[in-house]
Amino acid sequence: MLKSTEAYAPPGVLPSGLSTEVTMSLITKPVGQIAAETPAAIPILEGLGIDYCCGGDQPLDRACAARGLAVEEVVARLEAAASSSPSSPKDWFRAPLGELIDHILEQHHEYLRAELPALENRLTRTLEAHGEKHGEMLRELEQVYRGLQDELYAHLHKEEMILFPAVRLMEQAAAQGRPAPPAPFGSVNNPIRVMRFEHDNAAHALARMREITNNYTLPPDACATWQALYAGLRQLEADLKQHIHLENNILFPRAAALEASGIES
Repeated sequence: MLKSTEAYAPPGVLPSGLSTEVTMSLITKPVGQIAAETPAAIPILEGLGIDYCCGGDQPLDRACAARGLAVEEVVARLEAAASSSPSSPKDWFRAPLGELIDHILEQHHEYLRAELPALENRLTRTLEAHGEKHGEMLRELEQVYRGLQDELYAHLHKEEMILFPAVRLMEQAAAQGRPAPPAPFGSVNNPIRVMRFEHDNAAHALARMREITNNYTLPPDACATWQALYAGLRQLEADLKQHIHLENNILFPRAAALEASGIES
């Protein structure tokens, strides 16, 4: 079942089969929180074009209104997906932050370091083979991709060398009942703010690449390398959405709350 912690009572008829309490609470719950609490909801949100990572702060009713969707129907689909989920996924709200960081490093940072140069190579080869006929579009795609690639490399480095070690130290200090050592950047919210800004930049680049390629529509003369390029770019987008979701909606809020609890104590 989808988790429900809020109360909201809009007028109107609720979908049959859903509890009033759950439906009403979901309507105003941020979409990022829905995705974080119930991973089975993620494919539904993605299929409806609802941004749950960089736009995760938006309540479900507003996200639905922006897409022209009936919120009650969306809630019904989310509830159905949650009810039919075969297994309980990892609860990253309760797992140690160090474990979540390890997961992000192993599943997403390692993927990017392997896949980004491979995609760059495919893009270069595609431009060389098809530049005469499709050069304008491919060169624009290359420009956006290289900008995204460069920023992602710097982003990974900052997380691995600055933010993640600081979060680990805070968690270790809390477990030992002592204050965390002062960080050179001040509050953990300072690097988090930078990371969120760069996540937004990545989301804009992904959207721009979709626009340039007409949603990765291949021309009739596309070679196997071009096909592999577009398949890889789709996979990159899916991985980055999950990566950003784990950080924006779970890691960053939990790290900020951990720091605040130490300050208050």
